[in-house]
Amino acid sequence: MKRTLGIVLATVLAASVTGCGTSKPAETTGAATQAVDTAKEAETGSESEAGSESEAAESEAPAELVEVVVGASPAPHAEILEAAVSAMEAKGYKLVVKEYTDYVQPNLALDHGDLDANYFQHLPYLEQFCEENGTKLVSAAAIHYEPFGIYAGKTSDLESLPDKAKVAVPNDATNEARALLLLEAQGLLKLKEGAGLNATKTDVVENPKNLEILEIEAAQIPRSLQDVDIAVINGNYAIDAGLKVADALAIEDAASIAATTYGNVVAVQEGHDQDEAVLALVEVLTSDEIKQFIEDTYAGAVVPLF
Repeated sequence: MKRTLGIVLATVLAASVTGCGTSKPAETTGAATQAVDTAKEAETGSESEAGSESEAAESEAPAELVEVVVGASPAPHAEILEAAVSAMEAKGYKLVVKEYTDYVQPNLALDHGDLDANYFQHLPYLEQFCEENGTKLVSAAAIHYEPFGIYAGKTSDLESLPDKAKVAVPNDATNEARALLLLEAQGLLKLKEGAGLNATKTDVVENPKNLEILEIEAAQIPRSLQDVDIAVINGNYAIDAGLKVADALAIEDAASIAATTYGNVVAVQEGHDQDEAVLALVEVLTSDEIKQFIEDTYAGAVVPLF
């Protein structure tokens, strides 16, 4: 536009020089002034319009996303969280998923403030962990449960279990009880009355096949299948190992005490369960979209609780 103004001025100047030999110089000067004013108005209007467009672009620019870091087991928890990334972004959050392969570090990291939440465990385990480690973590919501399954190792079916067969179960208290309850439901042993969700192998009062119960760290059990006759495996570790619930020799009944008790939760530091970011995460994880993802992806190995 400055170039345009220059051209107008040059034109006016030329006109003025030419008009000096005429009898009406005043009229020429008036026309020149009007032309200059018009050019200036056009330039000012253009700059104003450009400024308005710039301001509009700035007002329409998306706000910076708030980062939310969540610890999770690789499968299915991290996979479910990855499916929630776009929905969280729509709510203004950048969901960052940090994977862990054990049941200890994600709780310690959450307690230390390195995570905003974690999603890998059921409530009984969370409560036991806090009691034993002095951590102050709570459940923000239950999302799903994963049926425990009995999987074949050296023995292909439960009826063919030999005497003194080796049976692998998780070595942490809550999951060991759950495994023993499943074995009891299959008639393979009998637990002391009232042992329930606190049962350990010392509570076995009847063991007709003299099963040798091996307590193994939960994440390691799938790798131990070749060394045992059967193994009771957590749902997430079974999925991670490529085992299908349809191939299990037996699974927990949906109405069992274990299935109704061991819902996997989103855990947070005490006092943070009502944080806006946490509420947004829970809302997304309990949406119809995530429910459909779980049902389509895991075919019964993961069951939504909403």
